[in-house]
Amino acid sequence: MNVSPVFEILDGRFDAGLVLLADHATNHVPEKYGRLGLPDSAFGRHIAYDIGIEPLTRTLAARLGVPAVMSHFSRLLIDPNRGEDDPTIIMRISDGAIVPGNHPITAEEWQHRIETYHRPYHGAVSEVIAKVAEASGKAPLVLSLHSYTPAWKGVPRPWHAAALWDTDERAVRPLIDGLEASGDILVGDNEPYDGALKGDTMYRHCMMTGMPHALLEVRQDLIADEAGVASWADRLAPIFDRLNADPKLHEYQLHASRTGPYPSTPVAP
Repeated sequence: MNVSPVFEILDGRFDAGLVLLADHATNHVPEKYGRLGLPDSAFGRHIAYDIGIEPLTRTLAARLGVPAVMSHFSRLLIDPNRGEDDPTIIMRISDGAIVPGNHPITAEEWQHRIETYHRPYHGAVSEVIAKVAEASGKAPLVLSLHSYTPAWKGVPRPWHAAALWDTDERAVRPLIDGLEASGDILVGDNEPYDGALKGDTMYRHCMMTGMPHALLEVRQDLIADEAGVASWADRLAPIFDRLNADPKLHEYQLHASRTGPYPSTPVAP
């Protein structure tokens, strides 16, 4: 296990060919930022992190014996699942909550957060993916774990889980099929969000490199306690294992993005 103020890498078998990611695993904010001017209660909400994803990622990584990379800072500080040029990378208002520590913000502080938190996290992701590729001798399968609120602006979300994707559906279709076969659940296909987001984690590490991947969202109320996490780990572990055993999900295959042409120069790191 490798723990830094920015990320945590969970050990696993690099030759297994599978990498788990958790971009919004924690609600930590460095002491020097106080609470970004927010009450403590804000950090128990989805605006600060993906509820339930840290324990779910730990459980799945341990059960499958594979490495995982988790962020170690709140998305309120800076969102690792956004491109560096995305204006929402540092949110001034999040789900109605004004973030005083983010507005006003100087250009120097904006860049400091990118260089101190955002880039090192993605450097860790790149490092682990590269180690898995080298150890396995094939394209890694990358599965990113997130969670979403059971309602938005008062409207209930009926989906128990969702698979988000751009144009590469190689891992998405068997993931959705596996989820639907695992019990009486409703699975969103690019709902409640669309998975095509220029510069996000899946874009920069998988779409641009041709690695098979999928982003899985689980509804937060279903993994908000230990029993829920255990139940979903039981559901997901065999599905992830089957996906990882498929040779087709370990081949490099570049797909065009719905967001437009890829940048001509690689995204750092």
